[in-house]
Amino acid sequence: MMVKMASQQGPHGHNWGVAEAKARLSEVIDRVLSDGPQTITRKGKKAVVVVSADEWERKTKQRGSLAQFFANAPLQGSGLEIDRPQDGPRDVSV
Repeated sequence: MMVKMASQQGPHGHNWGVAEAKARLSEVIDRVLSDGPQTITRKGKKAVVVVSADEWERKTKQRGSLAQFFANAPLQGSGLEIDRPQDGPRDVSV
């Protein structure tokens, strides 16, 4: 007797239980490539989201340096003034 698990739609497409995703990994991959991210649940709770390699690279690609981020910060030129203590360096015991 074959039991088909009920399909559940979540915010990232299909929700797969761990056992179902393991048994149907090829289909999970096909769905990621055709429909977008797929959620895998463990004990009824979201555990991971599977995304395509292209989407992962797009999301994790570095977009400039930290210096560029601060140079383009929205507070630049806002007149915000930060008072900093004028204390000298503190003594450190080793």
